[in-house]
Amino acid sequence: MKQRRIMMNSTQVSYFTLAAYFDTGLLKYLFFIIAMFLYAMILCANVLLIVIICMNRSLHEPMYLFLCSLFVNELYGSTGLFPSLMVQILSDIHTVPASFCYFQIFCVHSYGTVELFLLTAMAYDRYAAICYPLQYNTSWVYGFSTCFIMVCLSSSLQLCGNMINKVYCDNYSVVKLSCSDTQILNILGLISCFLHILCPLILILFSYMKILKVCFSGSKQTRQKAVSTCTPHLVSLMNFSFGGFFEIYQSRFDMSSVPSMLRIFLSLYFLTCQPLLNPVLYGFNMSKIRNIYKSLFTYIFVIFF
Repeated sequence: MKQRRIMMNSTQVSYFTLAAYFDTGLLKYLFFIIAMFLYAMILCANVLLIVIICMNRSLHEPMYLFLCSLFVNELYGSTGLFPSLMVQILSDIHTVPASFCYFQIFCVHSYGTVELFLLTAMAYDRYAAICYPLQYNTSWVYGFSTCFIMVCLSSSLQLCGNMINKVYCDNYSVVKLSCSDTQILNILGLISCFLHILCPLILILFSYMKILKVCFSGSKQTRQKAVSTCTPHLVSLMNFSFGGFFEIYQSRFDMSSVPSMLRIFLSLYFLTCQPLLNPVLYGFNMSKIRNIYKSLFTYIFVIFF
């Protein structure tokens, strides 16, 4: 009878409740404005840089094509979060359809996978000759295909609950709701963590060991060039790693002792700060893009004023 009741309940999960939201009263309008402002900043900064790179032939080089791919991924990841987040902030009932929940899981996880693989490719590109373009498109294909398989497996699970203690849908949170055997899925998850996290980090470490070796054996000018080119990448990598680490830790361990507002902020960190930081680090910080950016705004100012 108990097994029958569990099976019956598992067929009734047509929506999920995002339990991390709580009543903030009139403050919800302030939170909505903050979220809308952040999303608008991400859209404007990344779209502007994509347009600048695509419209100027002088920027059609391996490094700038990589940056364009990175900015597209920032738009993709933030769009998978912010529209839904803004709707939920204003809503009194924080539920989402199951189909949308799985779609959001795919967006968030594929964004994170592609981001880490792009940063890995960039680390190797610092070591390899930059005149040979790397296959950045491979990062997209691999990230999308593996996350698609993961979501297909998760969506086929029999669920005995629909309460997700987060402000957006997360794959591990859905797996924890399963009342069926998840042993195979857990094994695949461990393999996925090895391929998606450990392997890229090993390659990044290898690349920077080679860079350090060249720096120590090279001239002062070589060391200065290495520092100037590698610093933005290292800052971006550490920023993304911090957000990703906390997201993984929060999903798998008890964080009830941490204030709920802090948990929410840190869970949104890698989907918010990374898309805002990368345009500054890689876009406006590069002289070619900065000069085109200044010329564009000077032209617009002359036309309208």
